[in-house]
Amino acid sequence: MPEHTVLRTVLADHPHTAKLKSGEIRDERVALSFTDIAPVHRAFAPMVREEAYDLSELAVVTALQAIAYGRPVVLLPAVVAARLQRGCLIAHAARPVAPGQLAGTRVGVRSYTQTTGMWVRAHLAEDFGLAADDIHWITHEEPHVAQYTDPDFVTRGSGGNSLPDLLREGRIDAAVLGNDLPQGEEFVRVVPDADARDEQWWSRHGYMPVNHMVVAGASVCRRDPQAVRAAYHLLLRADAAVERPDGVPAPTLFGFDRLREPIELIVGTCLEQGLLPRKLTPEEIFEPARSVLGSGTT
Repeated sequence: MPEHTVLRTVLADHPHTAKLKSGEIRDERVALSFTDIAPVHRAFAPMVREEAYDLSELAVVTALQAIAYGRPVVLLPAVVAARLQRGCLIAHAARPVAPGQLAGTRVGVRSYTQTTGMWVRAHLAEDFGLAADDIHWITHEEPHVAQYTDPDFVTRGSGGNSLPDLLREGRIDAAVLGNDLPQGEEFVRVVPDADARDEQWWSRHGYMPVNHMVVAGASVCRRDPQAVRAAYHLLLRADAAVERPDGVPAPTLFGFDRLREPIELIVGTCLEQGLLPRKLTPEEIFEPARSVLGSGTT
């Protein structure tokens, strides 16, 4: 039996990654050597700046920026994290704000390039006619892709305080939070009917808003494309092993054909919000992965 290739891998803990991490699902051609990084977004900058891993979960906005700025990553047609997003915009219960009152306010977000923030802004534009530059965005982290520069309606600097603390102090009017969304009654949703609006969006589009995909390093794609192909098929097998009820939103999505519409929508939204320097085509985005995975991958 030929010696397998070891891929340095970063994937968050999801139901569809559990059997990969335990080794229950494996392939003799490749071994995934996992590095645990929490929260997983801390792996994103090293991946796009230094190609620190062979295979990594990566926010879709960061992945598209990396492609636009020529960073050494290959975006695979694999979504490993998605969620309904409107409930991620919150205010302090003592100072609630309605969507129609957001123009001119200060809204905190970890980074302007954060994918959850991109989706929240997209929904605000779609539902309430608010453009990204109608709001003053307060951030406390730089973009993962160093070549990108925030627009002039974005200010970095939260004084080291968390977004919930800034809400408590009244220094921002609302905030976008994702996996770190606080629970309890101290904070309230800005969009009160977020769940109903999200359900309508999902019914119309047929997929959940994409958050994280998987990229391979350009070096390993050149050096050992067979290992990358094997890793992609491991992701497919691991996802297929998760039982999910029919007719409900799923957090994963695979395949070039199924991802064409979501990626085109995200690219257009990123252009509207000043997140990309130019338009990217689906072919430009996925052709490197097609050459690795083969033409039979749909």
